Amino acid sequence: MAMAWSRFKKKKNMPGGLWEKCEGCGAMIFRKDFSALKLCPDCGHHFSIGARERIELTVDESSFNELWADVSTVDRLDFVGYAEKIDRTVGKCGNNEAVLTGRAAVHGYSVAFGVMDFAFLGGSMGVAVGEKICRLAELALAEGLPLVIFCASGGARMHEGALSLMQMAKTCGALQRFHEASGFYISVLTNPTTGGVTASFASVADVILAEPGALIGFAGPRVIKETLKQDLPKGFQRSEFLLEKGQVDRIVPRGELRNEIGKLLAYATGGDPVAVGAVAEDAADREAE
Repeated sequence: MAMAWSRFKKKKNMPGGLWEKCEGCGAMIFRKDFSALKLCPDCGHHFSIGARERIELTVDESSFNELWADVSTVDRLDFVGYAEKIDRTVGKCGNNEAVLTGRAAVHGYSVAFGVMDFAFLGGSMGVAVGEKICRLAELALAEGLPLVIFCASGGARMHEGALSLMQMAKTCGALQRFHEASGFYISVLTNPTTGGVTASFASVADVILAEPGALIGFAGPRVIKETLKQDLPKGFQRSEFLLEKGQVDRIVPRGELRNEIGKLLAYATGGDPVAVGAVAEDAADREAE
């Protein structure tokens, strides 16, 4: 006996966006089961999060003071549709560029803090992003602050042509001056960190951390495979592969990044990393209760 067609019809009153498919294990996750960390409850896959979510997870409460929010994109090349795309993206993301920068504190340690937002045109680096990164490095140099930058990018912004490529040298120059003054820089590579960002400021830190499973590289694996005409090693360009090859110093799960950064800041500034660990344990105990 044939089953009633009505049983297969889409239910009109079912709201959308209730489920998310995990890219790691393929499981369907009910959105309410997501923790604030946005991790798959089955396999621990790290989903992308926005810049402001990242700030809330990482810095001390209410410590982030945004700087240079007025630095935004100018369509110098009159690239077709670029200005309209920027306007739509600003309305969607709530940021006026692909990086947020400012002062903050992590476990009481003052830092110059930057975080990229992949949702803003793939976290691509144009003139405005390069300018904000440079200003952040100059702030850290002038005030003697450690520098922390979370990276998430598809690379240089094609809409700005050679002007975007110039930001690679510009940001590295600012960071070189910071290094020469013995500044301490932590770079955190998240999924994905590729292209001109990987080939510039993301890879010149004193300590390079990465989230598990993050795609990190210059050209993407598909492009490399098609160019070389051969299969790539398993896990190629993932953070675990780069850790094995020495390009990443440590892989840190998202829920542990705040404390890991706090300990590194303590080591670098003559503080007490053990105290950071004790604070973290107390917080974990309170959550368990």
